[in-house]
Amino acid sequence: MAVTVDIDLGYEFAVKAKFKEVFDLVSDVPRSASFFPKLDRLTDLGDGAYRWEMAKVGTPQVHIQTVYASRYVSNRAKGSVVWTPVDGEGNARVSGSWKVADGKTSTALQFKVKGTVEVPLPGLMKMVVVPVVRGEFEKLVEKYIDNLIAEFGGEA
Repeated sequence: MAVTVDIDLGYEFAVKAKFKEVFDLVSDVPRSASFFPKLDRLTDLGDGAYRWEMAKVGTPQVHIQTVYASRYVSNRAKGSVVWTPVDGEGNARVSGSWKVADGKTSTALQFKVKGTVEVPLPGLMKMVVVPVVRGEFEKLVEKYIDNLIAEFGGEA
């Protein structure tokens, strides 16, 4: 039996760095992923697809590890990076996007991520598991964004 946890997050912010620097980083999946906390392994599956294996969380007896793969397509002219789930990889399905817009004195970013994670625990634990998994995912994404903001010289 498994508990399904739905995730849907969105963030908007602006940084001091120029569009080219920002887009080059967020469209380079391995480089961008290096800023994501608790990423255990990123595997290039070819054709723009990558498998993400997050660090195990919990105790040695009871732990959760999120594994998923997504295919990335970037379009510099539109300032977009879009990812969609790859079937048959791991216990989660994750999609999302970056929108990067050039401003006069800053670069604006929109980050969206949506997904489902299958947690191999009894359904009776749903009331406990869902908020914990959502909270952990949200903390990781917020730390990722904070790491990128620091790399880009701070918020504008």
